[in-house]
Amino acid sequence: MGTFVITRRTNNEFQFNLRANNGQVILTSEGYTAKAGCLNGIKSVRENSQLDARYARETAKDGRLYFNLKAGNGEIIGTSQMYQSVEARETGIDSVKQNAPTALVEDES
Repeated sequence: MGTFVITRRTNNEFQFNLRANNGQVILTSEGYTAKAGCLNGIKSVRENSQLDARYARETAKDGRLYFNLKAGNGEIIGTSQMYQSVEARETGIDSVKQNAPTALVEDES
């Protein structure tokens, strides 16, 4: 089972990381000024993670691959780590789909 871990950034904003059951970070949120916004972001990940159309598969300038999970309004709610292959990126997407719906929430902020 995955875990959403809420932390604070150095600028005092809240963020969450979705970690797979092996502890690896598979999705990182934007910064939120309030914890309530961060919790709403987690809710949005749970709701949107099952819809393949919500995953924007991207390529960084250096050629590495990543994905953004977007809400229905097109806003990015989470960004993946960088991957070296299309297959690895797809495995990351599958991991978000598998872990997000039932992930526990740990507040380390």
